[in-house]
Amino acid sequence: QVQLVESGGRLVQAGGSLRLSCRASGTFFVKPDLGWYHQAPGRQRELVARRFPSGTTDYAATVEGRFTMSVDNTWNTAYLQMNNLKPDDAGIYYCKLTTSERREYWGQGTQVNVSS
Repeated sequence: QVQLVESGGRLVQAGGSLRLSCRASGTFFVKPDLGWYHQAPGRQRELVARRFPSGTTDYAATVEGRFTMSVDNTWNTAYLQMNNLKPDDAGIYYCKLTTSERREYWGQGTQVNVSS
């Protein structure tokens, strides 16, 4: 069973920066697919950034150039560096891990608030 724990969310002023972390339990013999998702109040969860096992990372257009996703060399911890934050970036950020067997796991989320 894989468990994911996100951390790093807090209140920040618009234009500021945050780094979120997502720690995954377990050992992965095959690199998993890792993603960060954002859920704004009253809206559906949306993909922000996704790291494929190949090492390629895709970003949503709304965060391209402002957010950077990285993964440690064990693929047990994923980070989301968020720069130049905007009020629309506020919400809950979740990480998702998809194993090579296509099993999906979600963390509990971490709250980001952005003051204008």
